[in-house]
Amino acid sequence: MMGHENHSFTSDFILLGLFSSSQSSLVFISFIFIIFIMTITENTIMILLILRDSRLHTPMYFLLSHLSFMDILHISNIVPKMVTDFLSGSRTISFAGCGFQIFLSLTLLGGECLLLAAMSYDHYVAICHPLRYPIFMNDYVRILMARGSWIVGTVNFIVHTAYALQLPFCGPRAIDHFFCEVPAMLKLSCVDTTLYERGVYVSGLIFLLVPSSLILASYVQILLTVLQMKSSEAQKKSFSTCSFHMIVVTMYYGPFMFTYMRPKSYHTPGQDKYLAIFYTILTPTLNPIIYSFRNKDVLKAMKNM
Repeated sequence: MMGHENHSFTSDFILLGLFSSSQSSLVFISFIFIIFIMTITENTIMILLILRDSRLHTPMYFLLSHLSFMDILHISNIVPKMVTDFLSGSRTISFAGCGFQIFLSLTLLGGECLLLAAMSYDHYVAICHPLRYPIFMNDYVRILMARGSWIVGTVNFIVHTAYALQLPFCGPRAIDHFFCEVPAMLKLSCVDTTLYERGVYVSGLIFLLVPSSLILASYVQILLTVLQMKSSEAQKKSFSTCSFHMIVVTMYYGPFMFTYMRPKSYHTPGQDKYLAIFYTILTPTLNPIIYSFRNKDVLKAMKNM
């Protein structure tokens, strides 16, 4: 067993990737790279707008700036390595590099789950309790929400990363994925990981089930409030906004839950890596479009800039 453990700290892993090295795959990898550039550009613009324009100095946009920063870090943690591996033909990743990918990915995924719940609470207070909004979403509360998302995500996933990396890995160290993700790595371990899987399940309850339930409850209350509005235009606008938000939330939480809250025996490599595209590549691209660029204040700020 010691031989396995020592070996696991000195050897590289092999990422089998999303595509094979073929001409048709070049089209798909080019498309993913374009999405990456779009995501970095959109989220950077969003952060600059929020910093520069005083009209966007509100709790909602403060939380949104943190979401944009998380999205930039998250997609940058995965896509550049993915594209480089495809173009160079080298699919290896060092033990330290794999550990860093796991840690940053889990921290950002967990932090974003909590941040999306905080943003849904902000929407709920703004629509259902507008007169109390300055009290419920004061500076202390919004800073606590943002910092809490980062800190809780970081602390929890330091533990998960450390435990996952100390597992002994047997046989070919080939990860059937386009980045180092815990469920894919557990399949390489030659020891029973049932206890660790239970820990992942508990984290799933905290970071996935609880926030998604709060988001659902918030939007149900918002819709009930909207239905009582007399203005049909206000109803239509609120329904449109809520619908788009729920689509993005579903695209993020759904595949994430499906990947992290199932036992190892139910995982299939192809299924896991295609599901991961939703919460690692597509959602970071859609977030600024859905939450910001459809907003009149943001469009005015863009014109001014």
